[in-house]
Amino acid sequence: MNLLTFHQDRPLDLIAVGRLCIDLNANEINRPMEETRTFTKYVGGSPANIAIGFARLGQKTGFIGKIANDQMGHFILDYLQKNGIDTKGIAIDRTGAVTGLAFTEIKSPEDCSILMYRDNVADLKLHPLDIDEDYIKQSKALLISGTALAQSPSREAVFLALEYAVKHGVTVFFDLDYRPYTWTDEAETAVYYNLAAEKCDVVIGTREEFNIMEKLLNGKEAHDHDTASRWFSFRAKMVVIKHGGAGSIAYTKDGKSYRSGIFRTNVLKTFGAGDSYASAFIYGLMNGRDVAEAMKLGSASASIVISRHSCSDAMPTLQELQHHIETAIYEPALS
Repeated sequence: MNLLTFHQDRPLDLIAVGRLCIDLNANEINRPMEETRTFTKYVGGSPANIAIGFARLGQKTGFIGKIANDQMGHFILDYLQKNGIDTKGIAIDRTGAVTGLAFTEIKSPEDCSILMYRDNVADLKLHPLDIDEDYIKQSKALLISGTALAQSPSREAVFLALEYAVKHGVTVFFDLDYRPYTWTDEAETAVYYNLAAEKCDVVIGTREEFNIMEKLLNGKEAHDHDTASRWFSFRAKMVVIKHGGAGSIAYTKDGKSYRSGIFRTNVLKTFGAGDSYASAFIYGLMNGRDVAEAMKLGSASASIVISRHSCSDAMPTLQELQHHIETAIYEPALS
């Protein structure tokens, strides 16, 4: 039984909402950022990466966001268009806001960090007036991510997009994407994450991200099953909880659960795995794969991206993804 409904008569498969920024990934690896001299520029931001990954898999993808009126903003817009993403929903900021920057440090495959510049960024200037109801109802699915909830007016814009999606039967995916440096404190994060999750059909995050959401509720870490059960009392039909190298587990509202393992790979960096997982997982669900198969697609995509230097540029095509599944070594999750 397919718990999710995707209206097949709509021209867009997915619209992503939120952060559009620049990733500057260290070229000199296995050293701290203090000793890194050069970086390579890529389009970044969790929803942007997911949209790019989804488009690379041949899906019709749109985006709602706001970019700075500068060279970096123009670079982002051009890159999305070259990757076949519909950019009608992207507004240009006129207030002098800047493009967010993320400098990455690759000390080792296990030790990576991100230094963010997020003051007065254009993506958080997304306004409810930038949200077009007619655009949203043209899509089968809407993807939101947590960072866009961190400040006003972006926060209100996301909640309006959620209202339109629910109104028009658009399936909503929530990628938690918790970035602590964007928020005032964990209490603020928990409040708005919980309010948003109540309106979503699928919630995807790491165990640590769900713990942040639950801190105000029970004061202790919940079991995965308890976490999922809470969201099934609202709109959610599926909850995916990721455990890094231990794989992931998906719970569905019909009482079933599914575990996914990982594909062996030569890990270069740790970041980008969640975004690539989400893009391929959503692709699988939307194209008739069962939950277990969709999770395996997600794991395969994640293993490809963490072996490459970039996040957005590293997103695989469907042919690359299928080849990887056929040739890479898969390690099933421990039950």
